[in-house]
Amino acid sequence: MRPLTESETQTLFTKLSSFLGSNLIHLVDTPDDPHVFRLHRSRVYYVREEMIRQAISVPRANLISLGICLGKFSKTEKFRLHVTGLDILGRYAKHKIWIKPNGEMPFLYGNHIVKAHLGKITEDTPEHQGVVVYSMADVPLGFGVTARSTIDTRKLDPTAIIVFNQADVGEYLRDEDTLF
Repeated sequence: MRPLTESETQTLFTKLSSFLGSNLIHLVDTPDDPHVFRLHRSRVYYVREEMIRQAISVPRANLISLGICLGKFSKTEKFRLHVTGLDILGRYAKHKIWIKPNGEMPFLYGNHIVKAHLGKITEDTPEHQGVVVYSMADVPLGFGVTARSTIDTRKLDPTAIIVFNQADVGEYLRDEDTLF
């Protein structure tokens, strides 16, 4: 487990800022409960500093996971967010979307969100912006990228895709062998 390099940090913050926007400061700057980002086996973890000090005594080969896994770096140095970071994204997300109960199951099966399943959306959400997807009961279900802006969404037909699915909680079952 090692700290992120400058280029890795830049890539991570670019990806997180597409979902969190200016709220990224709340994730990084927590003086009462300091957290850090660490890289272990190409996965990025969000870990309390206290846990890092305790994890030093564990050999690197024996360490499986530590803290919250936000995602992983691919071999081409691109960062891909995992559904395991949904709690953090949901807490600090700038743009949100709520889907109707009849749209929850298709989304959890890995499908994109169509306008017919849209419950409500944060005002002024731009096109190609990261959004966190909630059920109407405010339970975070996953995250994705908007296909259209909020203004354009109102003009679309009910079968048009408005959010591209990137990750959802259904991945815990679909990809349980490769997720961790």
